[in-house]
Amino acid sequence: MQYRTMGRTGVRVSTLALGAMNFGSLGRTGQDEVTALVDAALAGGINLIDTADMYGRGESEELVGRAVAGRRDDLVLATKAALPMGDDRNQQGSSRRWLVRALEDSLRRLGVDHVDLYQIHRWDPETGDDETLAALTDLQRAGKIRYFGSSTFPAYRIVQAQWTAREHRLSRYVTEQPSYSILQRGIETHVLPVTEQYGLGVLAWSPLASGWLSGAIRAGREITTSRASLMPQRFDPALPANRARLDAVEQLAKVAEGAGLTMIQLALGFVTAHPAVTSAIIGPRTPGHLASQLAAADTVLGADVLDAIDTIVAPGTDLAPEEKHDTPPALLDKALRRR
Repeated sequence: MQYRTMGRTGVRVSTLALGAMNFGSLGRTGQDEVTALVDAALAGGINLIDTADMYGRGESEELVGRAVAGRRDDLVLATKAALPMGDDRNQQGSSRRWLVRALEDSLRRLGVDHVDLYQIHRWDPETGDDETLAALTDLQRAGKIRYFGSSTFPAYRIVQAQWTAREHRLSRYVTEQPSYSILQRGIETHVLPVTEQYGLGVLAWSPLASGWLSGAIRAGREITTSRASLMPQRFDPALPANRARLDAVEQLAKVAEGAGLTMIQLALGFVTAHPAVTSAIIGPRTPGHLASQLAAADTVLGADVLDAIDTIVAPGTDLAPEEKHDTPPALLDKALRRR
């Protein structure tokens, strides 16, 4: 396992991080399975675990908390807030009112008195950056969080938040957690240059592109990934974006074979090869999944392999741009364009 400094924090984290979205009912994993996955991940050198309050409406945090009990100081523990946690309109977002409550709930579920990294899961257009950053700064000063970061923020929002922190003399986001894979390279255009400029650590989620780069999805095979039942539109071969992905996967499989790598090694090695990336977040559901992903921990792709990938999916290109999660609200809701 390799380790990198998380932005400018001085904290060293593994280049593969354990993501906990599949912990609980979503991934059909109970406490015994989760504890076994955490045990194996820590034994394999992973020291960063990333979860969120909305994963299973708190279930993931509870499972993680029990799995790390007694060894909390051996790892960097990260969670997130902002996405809806109930039907109440105020049980979401990044207002001071909600973040204070959401963090207390997360700490209780995790069974800890602080988290190392607290992340705003999505940009909240209803709340000003000064409100959010002031609340996070106070929680940091109270010792309940060590650092805080953003997740899936557009580049201009990352810049705005950095400016607000400096203008109001508040602590700043020190990490960004974007979606990044060979098939979704759009963040190379704006987000990654901005994170490098401001010295933010980058924790990339979905480096296997929801299973497209796992090696299990190939032309002529039935798609059996668990994500297909949850998000069928992302795997429907009738859609142009999915046909483009399948074509790219077939070409990438040849590159991987020629380099003596598995598809997983190619995919994870690509993400961690970018100098702006700190860690790639993996989300195993079984010990077998974890073992195949840990096998990529020390993968280093040569220039010839990276060049071959560039010819298949050009730098800065998203093969499924409609799946981006950082689209400005006014582009999604016409009422916001015409009010």
